[in-house]
Amino acid sequence: MKHMHIMTGTLGIFILAGSLLIGCSPSASEVTSSEASQKSQTRPYTDYLGHASIIPVSPARIIYSGETFGDMLALGVKPIGGFGYTNQIFEDQLHDVENVGFPINLEKVLELQPDLIIHANTEEKEYEQLAKIAPTVIFDTFAPLEERMTQLGDMIGKPEAATKWLADYKLKSEEMWKKLKESGTMKEGETASVFTYYPGDRLFVMARTGLSQVLYDTNGFKPTAPIQEILDAQKGFELISVERLPEIAGGRIFILNTASEEAEKSTQELLKSRIWKDLPAVKNGYVYFIDIEKSSSDATTREWLLQRIPEILAK
Repeated sequence: MKHMHIMTGTLGIFILAGSLLIGCSPSASEVTSSEASQKSQTRPYTDYLGHASIIPVSPARIIYSGETFGDMLALGVKPIGGFGYTNQIFEDQLHDVENVGFPINLEKVLELQPDLIIHANTEEKEYEQLAKIAPTVIFDTFAPLEERMTQLGDMIGKPEAATKWLADYKLKSEEMWKKLKESGTMKEGETASVFTYYPGDRLFVMARTGLSQVLYDTNGFKPTAPIQEILDAQKGFELISVERLPEIAGGRIFILNTASEEAEKSTQELLKSRIWKDLPAVKNGYVYFIDIEKSSSDATTREWLLQRIPEILAK
């Protein structure tokens, strides 16, 4: 009986302590209420074009309409809508992401009921229409990676995730360029250029967007002087004539393949031309082809490119 009394007393203490803990701990409904309160909190935000808006502190339903959709995925966030990203290296992650179209479909946006819209188009009329549906931020998808990820992390309430991703990527990138130089695959100070054709026989040299952003890393290839001028002008790309290739092309040339048959025909005609065949990069066998969808400068694709670039250069 004495032992039973001790056990009963001890059990009573545990029950009492448990009751006190339960009384002091928030209930499930209180936790849910707290989370809902956090999501409903807002703050002022001004985008790079000067639009002032009130955005959620922790947005839950984000539409991201821009070239660098993979930035969001790298931060562990999957937007509810984007403008239809086909043949991207992250396409298998998009089965439940709604296509809001390009140009953006306002009815589709309204139907999705976003609490934040991140949009790359700088057209003022479109911004005004979107801002009537939900808080809208115009975002510079051509901005350098570090700037983009830092701003996105702040915008969507994930600053720590952005800081960590950037630190990890920097280490991987430095290691890749170091190995390429140590192996003799590339030399310090080598130049590179990226070109692509669009329908209408239009040849573009890429600058602040896509693969060129990756190649022109601090430790990577250098742009030629004409491309540097385009970069300094803050342009993503520039339309050029074939006749300018000798002055613009770098020691390495990357051609972005598109799905357009018309653009492909233009590319094949270029490859047959005397101007093309006389380029030093062509004579040295330093020409590389990559699908344009696999050459984005978004964070997710860039991680993939850190593995792919050495493979491309080794061919």
